Order: sequence, then C-alpha cells, then structure tokens
Amino acid sequence: MNRLRRQWTGAVELDVELPDGATVRALAYPELVGRPEPGDRVLLNAGALLMGLGTGGYALVVALPDRLPPDPPQALDTRDAGHLVKARYTPLQPILLGVDEEASPHRELLAAADDLAGLPVVTADLHSALPAILAGVHADAPDARVAYVLTDGGALPAWFSRTLAGLRDHLVGTVSVGQAFGGDLEASTVHSGLLAARHVLRADVAIVAQGPGNLGTGTRWGFSGVAVGEAVNAVATLGGRPVGSLRLSDADPRPRHRGVSHHSLTAYGRVALAPAELVVPDGLEAALAREVDAALAPLAARHTLVRVPTDGLDAALRATPVPLSTMGRGLDADHAYFLAAAAAGRHAARLLT
Repeated sequence: MNRLRRQWTGAVELDVELPDGATVRALAYPELVGRPEPGDRVLLNAGALLMGLGTGGYALVVALPDRLPPDPPQALDTRDAGHLVKARYTPLQPILLGVDEEASPHRELLAAADDLAGLPVVTADLHSALPAILAGVHADAPDARVAYVLTDGGALPAWFSRTLAGLRDHLVGTVSVGQAFGGDLEASTVHSGLLAARHVLRADVAIVAQGPGNLGTGTRWGFSGVAVGEAVNAVATLGGRPVGSLRLSDADPRPRHRGVSHHSLTAYGRVALAPAELVVPDGLEAALAREVDAALAPLAARHTLVRVPTDGLDAALRATPVPLSTMGRGLDADHAYFLAAAAAGRHAARLLT
C-alpha cells in the first residue's frame, strides 16, 4: 500500500501501488478487513474498477495478508452479540445483532410491534435521492426526526456512502435491512427495519432507498429499483403512509429515464399493490410537465397524485450538507430529478401537521 487518502464513517480510502508500478485507488472497510497502514500488502478485488462501473471507481480491499484484523471482542459461539448473518456465505460475512433479536436491548419494544401508526415513509429508487428528500422534509419541518432505511439493492455496506456519512448529524439513524449492513441498527427485513425506525429511533418520517450503485439491465423488470414497489406494500401493511418519490429527468440521455423513468412507472404501476401518494412537483418546465402528466395518468387509478409547490426548495437543495449528484449530474444539470425528490420530502413533512 502506498498511502492513506481520506476516511469517513466505516471506510478508509487509500492508494495502492501494484507490482507493475501503477497506482489504483482502493477502499477498505476496517470492520471487515482491519485498518490498512502504509507499507501493508493488500489483496484487492478490482473487477468493478476495471469494468468502469459508475460506483465502482475503487478496487476493494479483501484482506491484509500479513496483518489479520483482531478477533471480535465477544465470542461467536453464542447469540449474545447477535446472529444476523449478512452477505451470507461470502468470505467476509459479518455476524451482527439484529434490532429485534433476543439479545437486543430493543427486543421487548419490538417483540409485539406491528404498527407504524401513520408514519410517513418516502420511498425512492436511487440513493442519490436521499439528501434531496431530507432537504425537502427539513425545509418545512426543520426539527423533524428523519430515519433512513437502507435496502440492499445497491452497495451492501452503509460505510460505502460518503453521502450517508455526511448526513449523520441530520438523521436520527440508519437501519440497514436485508443483506445490507453497517447502519446504526440492523434488521432482517424492510418490515422490521421500518418498525425499528418508528419505535426505536422514534422517527417522524422515514426514507426507504437502496445504497449507492443501482443495478439495471435496461429491461422492464431487470433493475434493483423494483424493490420500491415492495417497500410501498410493506409500509401500507404496517399502517404507515407511503409517499412515492418519482424519478424524473429531462437531462438523462437514455429515453427510458426521461420524463418519468420506467423504474418509477414499473415499481409504482406494477409492483406496488397498495396505494401511495405519488408526489408531482410544481414548477417543471412546460414540456416536461406535460410528459410527466401523461406518463402518470394510468397510475391514478391506484395511487393519489399529489401536486406539491416547490417554492423555497431550490434554496434548500443548494444548502444540503453533502454534494448532490445522480448518474454524474449535479443539481443544475438535472434539476427536475432533485426537485421531485425534495417535493416528496416536503409532502411527508406536511403530513405531520
């Protein structure tokens, strides 16, 4: 290893010199592999880096062969420290304490929990919507307690997200669910994660979205965002109030994502069997607004289309504590995308009054 670059919650970025003299940027998760130091040999997985994937601009540290991480502080032959195995049956699987397990201090609280009691829950396709939704919530309800439920369609470790690290002081906590891990709380399902957000973190609003690194094949059903529709179903089943953040764009070069993305149309139109409040921001450019209205018309049979004013949201977006970026485009390059997410947050905040 050449040198340490920077670090944030749960992650260390470093430069690694290869045998041929080239240098690559790498990322290590100290909880899994130990903390690398200058001079260490590192074993890398460079597949995503070599393929040039959008969020794969790193080689990932698999191990420090000459200096193994310390043993866990507690023995692993009991369930006292939890038995939630995530990234299961991979060499780096972590064993974690589930928020509702017998050994959890929250067990009693969650044992009989079965109701979100009307909690507004904003569902979104991409991780990049998280700071924009949060900005929309806090624009109208600055003291609202907002929890993030991290699903496993993108990056599994919450630690990968610099966005999340930068929002730690603006969220009451993160619950990583399914195969995702590294949140403030761990849950096995979206349902238990939502209940933890409500009853343990005492959230006023929850946001459900995958980690960075959306997976898509360009087909109708082959994308990780179909989970948005399942999240709507989970929220409704538990007595919450689903608020759908729409993926809008007039800047994406791919036709399937212009106007209302096919991801939103499929997730809300085909997968979500329960009704949600789908938020349409006012103030869109006229041609885009017409395109959005036409695309959403068939969804009105199941869902409620809610038009939300956007005054003040641009300022709120520009004041976010983390950079805004989706598919490499910032706020000014894809304003409609971030405006739609912020409008969904605003609507959730207004449901609190």
